[in-house]
Amino acid sequence: MTKIKANIIVDFLAAICFLVLAKTGFIMSFFFEQGIKQGGYQEFFGITKRAYSEIHNWAGIIFFILILLHVILHWSWIANMIKNLFKKNIQS
Repeated sequence: MTKIKANIIVDFLAAICFLVLAKTGFIMSFFFEQGIKQGGYQEFFGITKRAYSEIHNWAGIIFFILILLHVILHWSWIANMIKNLFKKNIQS
């Protein structure tokens, strides 16, 4: 697999994870009451708060891994940009 294909796949999956994180976070924040002792049994669209929380947590872990892969795929670009930034500051 080429680096470009890997980058496209990683970026696409990271975008999907971000959307899942945003949706589950929004639902948990605005549609479930906080601090209820048995709040795991609350439901929204037939899905419990506990399930939303699990989905949110796993999407967050996968998102973190994908962002690390994204940084690894772009490491040479990042290093070059930092190098160029310091060269410009020294010349000024």
